[in-house]
Amino acid sequence: MNIKKVGNVILAVKDIDKSLQFYHEIIGLPIKNQRRSWIDLGTTGALLSLHPASLTAQHVGDSIDSGITLGFLVGDVQSAVDELKEKGVTIHRDIIEKDAGKNAIILDPDGYLISLFEPIFDDKDQQTGGYQGFTPA
Repeated sequence: MNIKKVGNVILAVKDIDKSLQFYHEIIGLPIKNQRRSWIDLGTTGALLSLHPASLTAQHVGDSIDSGITLGFLVGDVQSAVDELKEKGVTIHRDIIEKDAGKNAIILDPDGYLISLFEPIFDDKDQQTGGYQGFTPA
């Protein structure tokens, strides 16, 4: 097997319209592709893909149950948290500061955890090497 990169992170959601509104209008991820039962968000790197948990069964579970946490790099975590608070987004854990940078955890409409990380690395687009201590627990 020769995996070249992560293509999609697929998130099963209860209400695709509510999740689209959250991730596109509130978080600001651009829509790359959209069908009724599948929406790709993002432009570069892995796409965040929204898909109904089931068209016939009730959605169960959240980040704590499933172990899923989405991580987004942000330029200024304080302004991101302030903006999201104004938009009524639930802040699961307010900003903490570690050697690698600042981090806050928010919740999406399904209760999935989203880590907002402002790195202090020289390479501000670096996604690894500094997440120790930034898990939601």
